Amino acid sequence: MMKPGLKFAIAGGIIIAVIIISLTTHYDIRSVNSENTSSDVLRIGYFANINHIQAVIGIGNGDFQNGLGDVKVQSQVFDAGPSAIEALIANRIDVAYVGPNPAINGYLKSDGQALRIISGASSGGVVFVIRNDSGITNVHDFADKKFASPQLGNTQDVALRSYILKNGYKTTENGGNVTIIPAKTADIVTMMSKKDIDGAWVPEPWGTILAKQANGKIFLDERDLWPNGEFTTALIVARTDYLNSHPDVIQKFLEAHVKETIWINNNKDESIKIFNDQIQKLTGKTIPNDVISEALSRMEVTYNPVKSSIDKSANDAYSLGFLGDEKPDLSNIFDLTILNKVLQEQNLTTIP
Repeated sequence: MMKPGLKFAIAGGIIIAVIIISLTTHYDIRSVNSENTSSDVLRIGYFANINHIQAVIGIGNGDFQNGLGDVKVQSQVFDAGPSAIEALIANRIDVAYVGPNPAINGYLKSDGQALRIISGASSGGVVFVIRNDSGITNVHDFADKKFASPQLGNTQDVALRSYILKNGYKTTENGGNVTIIPAKTADIVTMMSKKDIDGAWVPEPWGTILAKQANGKIFLDERDLWPNGEFTTALIVARTDYLNSHPDVIQKFLEAHVKETIWINNNKDESIKIFNDQIQKLTGKTIPNDVISEALSRMEVTYNPVKSSIDKSANDAYSLGFLGDEKPDLSNIFDLTILNKVLQEQNLTTIP
């Protein structure tokens, strides 16, 4: 049974998420026509993040539009997975690059009807960073420490809480002595610099930024916790009705995605430059090239969704009380039929 404190924390997180969605959804999707669901247009949602690098580059430099030909690409940048999934379910976008937990939540909340995972985008690229002067040398030093995660119940938050439990600790809301503070990644940098937290479980490039700018060091690369070091951190979901109605458009899109993935892996230096140029256009800021390079060294740009990691992420979230009272059934969350067709036509290994 879930502890009262965790129930309260989760309830608060859900309220916050609802508020965020209500405040940001209108803004994020203001330029997208919700009436347009024809095969003449593909509406793509993504983040200005390194684990969405195929979308950042492919949309920014026109590669996706070239691959889709007469199908017009409309794109929208989101700040959080819940708002992207909300837009997808509300028929305001057709496909989205998102993290695994938002995809799982959207699938379960729609009783398995609203979306399907159609491809992977990135694997790895998540680290547990601690302050050099935190006094932590191993897992036996976590008592009375404060750690941060990007969002209550998100993929990294679930990973951190699971890691804490597996090493014999409980969080404060469950009567333990380890505090976990959900915070925006930019705020986590400030918190660590001010010594308000002892560490954080974050996606790249924030792990590298914490190590370089906030007196941090990599305590754990999450790849070390997974078989073969592989676990999905970003994937592509499609609205089920669009996928069924316009498989030809989805095929062109996945052809462009696979082509972009291969090009990035074969041209890392040029990819970093183009990625940074596009990030500046999207956000008005750039990331030091050495930060991007180091972040990319800890992740794999891929089209493989690492299916087994999705099940484990869902089971971990369920065990922590984030997915309700029934064990999640993800039996139909994947539809890799078109991806495998694309891979087969390019003489690439298909995904079982």
